[in-house]
Amino acid sequence: MVEENTAEEEKMPFTAHLEELRKRLVVCFVAVGVGFVLSYGFKEKLFGILVGPLIKVMKPGQALIYTGLPEAFFTFLKVSFLSGLILASPVIIYQFWMFVAPGLYDKEKKLLLPIVMLSTLFFVGGALFGYFIVFPWGFKFFLGFATETIRPMPSMKEYLGFSSKLLLAFGLVFELPLVITFLARLGLVSVDFLKKNRKYAILIFFTGAAILTPPDVVTQIMMALPLMLLYEISIIGARIFGRPRQKEASQDTDSDK
Repeated sequence: MVEENTAEEEKMPFTAHLEELRKRLVVCFVAVGVGFVLSYGFKEKLFGILVGPLIKVMKPGQALIYTGLPEAFFTFLKVSFLSGLILASPVIIYQFWMFVAPGLYDKEKKLLLPIVMLSTLFFVGGALFGYFIVFPWGFKFFLGFATETIRPMPSMKEYLGFSSKLLLAFGLVFELPLVITFLARLGLVSVDFLKKNRKYAILIFFTGAAILTPPDVVTQIMMALPLMLLYEISIIGARIFGRPRQKEASQDTDSDK
């Protein structure tokens, strides 16, 4: 009787989940706001860093332009917001996993701190991969269409939209090994399942790359290929850390007894 009452007390009503979600979203918004304020003081330097890969492949005399009077101002605001979002990414990832935590077993909850740290590392690593590897090749490809009669004149607004979309996309897709390994740990996917559906995963990778990247084959391939490699790493992670959820549940039940 006592066990039934305890189980009922542990069940959270739907409104309680909404309240929990609201609190965690507020924390995320505050973290992004603080990151934005800190970043705005270095907005010119941050934009200079962001535009660095493009400047390196541009010819002497070429530069970015802005076609509207407030465009530069709003571009710096967006750069500060992007920087604030990246700075707040550990807090956002932590709040996400803490929101998921009530549905996990006690042994699974112990993995949350390493998962938060690895999630942040993978996100930043993906963004850095896009910045140092994809950006130089992609920009060189786009500027290669310039001729004596065709001059590239990228605007600040267009470049920011293009680069920020790619940075966030690469940061998110690099979370793939961690997500799949965690699902395997929960017993939701298995190594055999991942191997069996490898061809469908490749199709999804190229389709997703076509959606997330600009409409050119080079950038799509440069996103799809790392995803294929990350998928293979996910299979290794699932093989090492994967454990059926049923087994975990039985172990927790035995420990309670």
